[in-house]
Amino acid sequence: MTDNPPTEDAHVVVRRDGYVGRLTLNRPRALNALTHAMVRRVDAALAGWEKDPSVHAVVIDGAGERGLCAGGDIRAIYEDARTGGSASPAFWRDEYRLNARIARFPKPYVALMDGIVMGGGVGVSAHGDVRIVTERSRVAMPETGIGLVPDVGGTYLLSRAPGELGTHLALTGTAVGAADAILCGLADHFVHSARLPGLAAELADTEVPLAVRRHASAPPVGELADDREWIDACYAADSVEEIVDRLFGSGHHAAKQTAETILTKSPTALKATLAAVRGARRLGTLEEVLDEEYRASCAALRTADLVEGIRAQVIDKDRMPGWVPGELSAVTAADVADFSAVPVGGDLGLGR
Repeated sequence: MTDNPPTEDAHVVVRRDGYVGRLTLNRPRALNALTHAMVRRVDAALAGWEKDPSVHAVVIDGAGERGLCAGGDIRAIYEDARTGGSASPAFWRDEYRLNARIARFPKPYVALMDGIVMGGGVGVSAHGDVRIVTERSRVAMPETGIGLVPDVGGTYLLSRAPGELGTHLALTGTAVGAADAILCGLADHFVHSARLPGLAAELADTEVPLAVRRHASAPPVGELADDREWIDACYAADSVEEIVDRLFGSGHHAAKQTAETILTKSPTALKATLAAVRGARRLGTLEEVLDEEYRASCAALRTADLVEGIRAQVIDKDRMPGWVPGELSAVTAADVADFSAVPVGGDLGLGR
């Protein structure tokens, strides 16, 4: 006799722990990837706790030991893109509204960013005001590898990283550890994973800043600080082509490897991403940026690269996508402008 499969509600465990509302993303076999139902359940819980005076803070974590959340349910987006459906825009509409709610939540929102935290996982964590990383954390916005532009407010966060670090992470999709996540403004504190249960227990009846101070320590040394010189110089260029040329010509072995990594990504997504990050720097609010990201995501849904990228990375896993077009030089200004067009069905409208 087999166990009954979990219901959609069981994919997010919502509970009270003393003065804290607890959210646990509960799809460990899928690295806690977000479904539309999970987004709605988290949003509903936050809406209730926002008005509940007995809830002093919220804590979000992920089931299992592999990570908080690996992102949105990419397989569902793949099937939707193949059939030209409308499920993905509806998912993104609710997901991005949730990201905005988290950023504006009036009580301490504590994200335990242990293990893998990518894409949509960044969206439900890095907009909080108390973001905890561990020695196991790997934080990334890897969308260019599947034909997407970083979303869930990712271009907002990355555009505000020191120098050109955010541009580097956006184009390459590089996963960073604790120290580099803190440097880039994606996290705030380092807590060793062995201390997370104690921190979580203490948060139930202790003020958040005090509990965090008791458990936080200095993170292991990162990598990006030492690479700032060539990263800032190369990524200050005005085009992806020039960025790649500067990386190849910089004389740094790591820069050459980075250029080679960039050239494996979707050329269209790369150019749209550079425009999105630069545009996000000029916009004043997260909500305005989320509006732009919604347009970009809906545009990507209409391209061949999204289906091909997910096929190569997730479905067949051959890691050999056939991008169309296959060269940066073939991506036109009009192609990039399409990512800012108002989608069929209307805009997100958060920044009004």
